Amino acid sequence: MVAGETSGDLLAGLLLDGFKARWPALASSGIGGSQMAARGFDAWWPSEKLAVRGYVEVLRHYREIVGIREQLKQRLLAQRPDVFVGVDAPDFNLDLEAALKS
Repeated sequence: MVAGETSGDLLAGLLLDGFKARWPALASSGIGGSQMAARGFDAWWPSEKLAVRGYVEVLRHYREIVGIREQLKQRLLAQRPDVFVGVDAPDFNLDLEAALKS
């Protein structure tokens, strides 16, 4: 699961509530914030790493963001999760989704 902004963290937290009600033993991990962590989410990276605004800030953090995406992709491909949920950050998630589908 990936939530890259505060609003995505809130939505993903609510989604995790629903998942946990249906599947109590659910294990979830990826990129998330405090709302997700409060529901047992294992944040490999905090969502703040993706929450950048404006061209200058994106360029300043570009290498780090690309590195995180590549590391996350490798982890997900190695673990083959049952489900991947990209809550927001489509520029970040679409590449991951394509890799997981193939």
